[in-house]
Amino acid sequence: MNKPNPSASPAVRPSLSRTVTIVQASLEKRYRAEKRFRLLGLSAVVCALAFLAVMFADIIAKGHTAFQQTCVLLDLFVDPDVVHVGNLDQADYQALVKRSLEKHFPEVTGRQEKRELYGLVSSGAGVAVRHKVLEDTSVIGKTIAVWVPANDDVDMVIKGHVDRNLPESERRLRDRTLGWIETLESQGRIAKRWNKTFFMAGDSREPELAGILGATVGSFYTLLVTLALSFPIGVAAALYLEEFAPKNRWTDLIEVNINNLAAVPSIVFGLLGLAVFLSFFGLPRSSPLVGGLVLTLMTLPTIIIAGRASLQAVPPSIRDAALSVGASRMQAVFHHVLPLALPGMLTGTIIGMARALGETAPLLMVGMVAFIVDIPRGLTDPATVLPVQIYLWADSAERAFVEKTSAAILVLLAFLIVMNAAAVYLRNRFERRW
Repeated sequence: MNKPNPSASPAVRPSLSRTVTIVQASLEKRYRAEKRFRLLGLSAVVCALAFLAVMFADIIAKGHTAFQQTCVLLDLFVDPDVVHVGNLDQADYQALVKRSLEKHFPEVTGRQEKRELYGLVSSGAGVAVRHKVLEDTSVIGKTIAVWVPANDDVDMVIKGHVDRNLPESERRLRDRTLGWIETLESQGRIAKRWNKTFFMAGDSREPELAGILGATVGSFYTLLVTLALSFPIGVAAALYLEEFAPKNRWTDLIEVNINNLAAVPSIVFGLLGLAVFLSFFGLPRSSPLVGGLVLTLMTLPTIIIAGRASLQAVPPSIRDAALSVGASRMQAVFHHVLPLALPGMLTGTIIGMARALGETAPLLMVGMVAFIVDIPRGLTDPATVLPVQIYLWADSAERAFVEKTSAAILVLLAFLIVMNAAAVYLRNRFERRW
């Protein structure tokens, strides 16, 4: 800090002192303001991270149990009168499951009681028995031990989502049903096992039989169509606008419209797909082909903007050097500029694809909200996608679908994290620093 000059006149010294005082007060005020700003910024970051942590903790707490499935061990006699080599596919395997339950609880004789007893296991328990028989037909005529999926209400009780101490009127299971469950538990016939069904099955009305495979395959086909169309079209549009298009009123209008389309609500693209691809062109409804076309329209502005930014980041000296040694404009762009800009373009494409993976609204408009049980085998088969599957399960009233919804969200978040991590890796791996 400058000190007053001793040689200065008496009239100047008080003026210098006042100036120094004012400057010091000003600096202290600025330092306090800067400190407050840093604290506010840090508080905002901490607050955002806290909300994010609470959200993830809530999703994980509700969804981690979906990766396990409650199963019941049955000693089941494969009756040759019901199952024989000539009718392996059409045999009534569920009837064998019911007989096994009756043998485990011979005291149950009433019709209503038997119906409740059969409800201990899933309606798809016969499928597990069928797989066992198809694996080894020599079990026909023998008694085998088979783990079959339990009913969703039993599953919720075993996982602790239902309080057994509640009065009978406040829960879905009767006291005698809880007694049967406790009997099976004491015999070691109830256990939680890895839920392969969640990953290997399509949608179902029964929570214990519902899986995400159909939605995952539908998402894969939809993103495949989106990538195959949006990447080459987006890169070509970015190259033309940045390197070859004349700078005039029309190109300015196109650039403004591209920037505006990037901010258009996604449901507008769904309405466009409904009007053009379904109503006008007559493409199959609820198909990954139509969904991919709609998501292509939605992601194109993002990819074009990212592509142009990557091209602008390439130093002009690269172009000038190529042109100075006799390369044509086309050769300079495709041999020198494009390879250097491609990592940034790929990063923008992956970010656009990650956004497309999480979209729901535009796909609802083209019919991909339908209840699809079968796994799609092609681009024109009826299908749904993972975000829409989450939407459908979240709308279900059954408690077992709550954990399915949270588990599917975890899977979707894992895909999004992987795609964004891939974008970061590509940028760091291939990006050039100028």
